[in-house]
Amino acid sequence: MTGDHHVPRENTVKSTMLASALLAALAGIGASAVRADDVPAPQDTAYNGTLKLVVDATDLDRRIFRVRENIPAQPGPLTLLFPEWIPGHHSPSGPIDQFAGLIVTSGGKRIEWKRDEFNVYAFHVDVPAGASSVDVEFQTLTPQDARQGRIVMTPDIVNVQWNQVSLYPAGYRADRIQVEPSVKFPAGFQFGTALEQASKDGDTVTFKAIDYDDLVDSPIFAGRYFKRVDLDPNGRSPVHLNIVADDAKSLEIKPEALEIHRKLVQQMDKLYGARHYNHYDFLLALTEKLGGIGLEHHRSSENSASPNYFTEWDKSWLGRDLLAHEYNHSWDGKYRRGADLATPNFNVPMGDSLLWVYEGQTQFWGNVVAARAGLLSQDQARDMLAFVAATYDKGRPGLSWRNIQDTTNDPTIAQRRPLSYRNYQMSEDYYSGGQMIWLDVDTKLRELTKNKRSLDDFAKAFFGMKDGDWKVNPYTFEEVVSTLNGITPYDWAKYLRDRVDGHKGDLEGIERGGWKLVYNDKPSDALKAVEGRRHYTDLTYSAGFAVSSKGDISDVRWDGPAFNAGLSPGMHIVAVNNKEFDGDALKDAVTAAKTDKAPIELLVKNFDQYKTIKIDYHEGLKYPHLERDKSKPDWLGELYKAK
Repeated sequence: MTGDHHVPRENTVKSTMLASALLAALAGIGASAVRADDVPAPQDTAYNGTLKLVVDATDLDRRIFRVRENIPAQPGPLTLLFPEWIPGHHSPSGPIDQFAGLIVTSGGKRIEWKRDEFNVYAFHVDVPAGASSVDVEFQTLTPQDARQGRIVMTPDIVNVQWNQVSLYPAGYRADRIQVEPSVKFPAGFQFGTALEQASKDGDTVTFKAIDYDDLVDSPIFAGRYFKRVDLDPNGRSPVHLNIVADDAKSLEIKPEALEIHRKLVQQMDKLYGARHYNHYDFLLALTEKLGGIGLEHHRSSENSASPNYFTEWDKSWLGRDLLAHEYNHSWDGKYRRGADLATPNFNVPMGDSLLWVYEGQTQFWGNVVAARAGLLSQDQARDMLAFVAATYDKGRPGLSWRNIQDTTNDPTIAQRRPLSYRNYQMSEDYYSGGQMIWLDVDTKLRELTKNKRSLDDFAKAFFGMKDGDWKVNPYTFEEVVSTLNGITPYDWAKYLRDRVDGHKGDLEGIERGGWKLVYNDKPSDALKAVEGRRHYTDLTYSAGFAVSSKGDISDVRWDGPAFNAGLSPGMHIVAVNNKEFDGDALKDAVTAAKTDKAPIELLVKNFDQYKTIKIDYHEGLKYPHLERDKSKPDWLGELYKAK
């Protein structure tokens, strides 16, 4: 599938309505036939009463959540909303396709509902005279396999995400609606969440009332195999790691691994100097069954890793910066977020223009703080940085027509669907492209101040104010610039806009930081780990493509040697230089072509046709590495040092 540009239908319809009304007025014709929006806009008014929300999460075999709600309501029109714009997704990705079985009653009598004609997330009901509430029942039919979406229920783990199992009344800010939530868990399951327990009756847990905004921001991981560990003993606010797993053995944690996770909390404290939560819960699923996730919340985060995360600590390092990344979002993205993301409820469109700060700087600190805490060694962190740097050196030909700023639209454009030519189409490059920009800013600050100031100073000034406050504190581009100027005066507005709006990869941070990006024929440990995890052979920077262990081409670098020879994603390699395909045979062919003038010959299958593609490439294998430039101070080394 390709990522077609998608404008939410309701926005398109509203634009059409406005245009129709204008034309009618100009023509002297009444615009009464033009439909008005039937969904009330959110007001900053407290909702009258507390919603009671009950979720039955016990149907593990059929993977169905069964939901009951009691919603206080006055007689007359009532619009109920299923959340559409999901924080952390930055997109209108609420899984309305999984919503089913809606029945609304009042006083035991059924009330007919009607879905809004132009907004599929809105349901209209007429509350009868004399009623003080309505009762709602429905089911969430969660995916049975990965083709339908992310798996959230397995025989041993349940992930409750409140936006998938609740409706809320339109016309109010989400933080002005109080909800009392409860969940019936499968027998024997234990759980982790940022919610606070009020009572327990058998397998049903009722949580303290909370506003709907914070409820959606407080998911649950529950499991048959569960462990909770304290990451900040005797700290000023509790921080816990809540682990669910496919089996009991995955819960075994060696003391040194536990200490490293405690250092993660310590290093983040040293970075920001403030906490914007009253308690924090890491939710970590060690699983091959539950769908993978890394999703931030203000007082918790949803994370997943392989079952050997703790039990084979030395082998499981790839991706270990995930916890650092999601934890960092408590400051950058949740407490402070771009003003156009701070919407009043979950059905008002979000603006993603500052995701290169929200996600880009978090990607930067995820890598750095993981190294400072010991989740990654400095060598591993540099290897991963080289992998990213090569992407913006040679691996993003799409920068010729797009820029990092434009990719902040990708959560709506593609919603993480597979792309035909990701390197040319680009996809959410505000993450890693943003990481490179903030490394550039860090070393520029060091250069301007003779290494007296750095991005650490920006982090503390911009995200570290008001210790203990966790009310959302939005920001603008101008505030980012002003804070940088407060650290050291410079034309930061132009500096940032040149990089965010420009059409070339940003390697200045690496070079200014005392390192050089180089390529040689030896894959780094990071590259080997990535190839092993993804089961593919990566020739992106040599012949210009990547191929799975089964021979399926996953990516072809736009205008690279393989692309120009006619290779494309979706083709299947049958043979290499007349020998049966495997990854090593392919690498051998690329190596041999360095001294042989004959092209690399691939026999490929394209649909039901076979053809030979000849790649005229003779420069050998190329893998990215960072090499120390001893003519400059090692600021990158300083950046990675524990504080």
